[in-house]
Amino acid sequence: MSYLLGLSGLQPQYSANQLPYCLTAPSPCQLSRLSGKRLIYVPKVSAPLSHSDYRPISITPVLSRLMEKLVVRHFLYSTFSAPPSTLNFSDQFAFRPSGSTTAALIYIFHAVTQLLTNYQYVSVIALDFTKAFDTVRHSTLLEKMADLAMPDEVYNWLVSYFNGHRHCTRYSMSSSALSEISAGIIQGSGIGPASYVVNFSDVTAVKPGNLMCKYADDNYLIIPSINVDTRLDELANVENWSRRHNLTLNRSKSQEIILIDRRRKRSIHHPPLLPDINRVSSIKILGATVSDSLSVCGHVNNVVISCAQSVQAMRILRAHGMATSTMHVIFNAVVVAKLTYAASSWWGFTTAEDRQRLEAVTRRGIRSGLCAPDHNVSRRLSH
Repeated sequence: MSYLLGLSGLQPQYSANQLPYCLTAPSPCQLSRLSGKRLIYVPKVSAPLSHSDYRPISITPVLSRLMEKLVVRHFLYSTFSAPPSTLNFSDQFAFRPSGSTTAALIYIFHAVTQLLTNYQYVSVIALDFTKAFDTVRHSTLLEKMADLAMPDEVYNWLVSYFNGHRHCTRYSMSSSALSEISAGIIQGSGIGPASYVVNFSDVTAVKPGNLMCKYADDNYLIIPSINVDTRLDELANVENWSRRHNLTLNRSKSQEIILIDRRRKRSIHHPPLLPDINRVSSIKILGATVSDSLSVCGHVNNVVISCAQSVQAMRILRAHGMATSTMHVIFNAVVVAKLTYAASSWWGFTTAEDRQRLEAVTRRGIRSGLCAPDHNVSRRLSH
C-alpha cells in the first residue's frame, strides 16, 4: 500500500483545500507513470466491419482515475458556474453535477414551445461531429482551461497530465507499444468528460434569438422562423469553429426538422432545404422521438415495443425458476426505467391514447405477476 501511495504522491487524508499543494508533489517521472493508459476497442454495432465501428475505451490506473475525479469535483466543476466571458456552460447539460438528458430535453422543448407562440415554425438542426471525442486538440483545450478560475497548481497539474500523455492499443491478444498522443478526450478517464465540456464551451449561436443546446457531442441549433435566413450563417460559424478545433462537422449525418404547432392551424411556408443536410419529419433527440407536429406518438410506440421485448425475456427467466421478488426488481429496473425515461420532458405532449398505451404495459405486468401490485407507474409518469 505504501508503494501505491508513493506512486500517486497523494495521501488519502488530505482535504480539498490541501489538494492544490499535493498536486505539486509527484515528480514528472511519477506523473508519466500514471499517464500511460491502455485502450481497448468495443464494437458500436453488432457486426463491425471497419475500424470506425469500434469505440476506444481507456483502461486507466485506479489511482490516476481517483486523482482526476478529485481535481474535477473540487476545481473544475466550481469554475463552470462563474466562467469567463469567452466561455459559456449554461447551454451544456452533460458531465455536470446538475446536468442530464432530461434537463436538456426540457430546455429544448420549452424553447421550441415558447418560440411557437410567436412564430410560424422553429427549425431544429441536429449537428453531428465526426469522432468528436477522439480529435480534441490538447493545446487548444489547455488554452481554455487557463482562462478558468482555478489555482495555478491545479492548472500546472493539468498541463503535466496532458503533455506527454501516452497510450497503447490492445486488440485480441496483441498490444502495441506506448505512443504519445496530442489529441483526444480519453473515454474512461476521470477528467475526460469535464475536459470535453470545456472544449465545447465557446461555440454558441451567433444571431440573437437563436439558441444552442449541447449534451456532450450532441448539439442542437434552435432557430425561429423569423431568423430562418441565418441558418447558413450558423452552420458556417460551427464549421469554422470545428476547423479551428481539429473537428469536422458531418453534414451527411446532421438533420433538420421544422417543428410546427398544428393546433394553431396556420398557413406554413417551409424554408428552403439546407445543402447536404437531410430534412426529416421525425427526429430522435437524446433518446426521445418527436415528430414535426410535436407529437410523441412515435416515441411511445418505440417504448411500448421495447418494453414488450423485455417482458418476453422476463417470462423466459421466470419459466427457468427465477423468484417472483427478483422479477419485480428486474421489471422496475428495466421496464419501468424505459417507461419513465425523461418522462417529465415529453409527457405533456402525449395524447390520452398515448398515456393509455403506456399505462397498459404496467397493468399487463401486474396481471402476469412480473410487476408488484402496488406499483404506481402512472404517478411517476405524470410527475
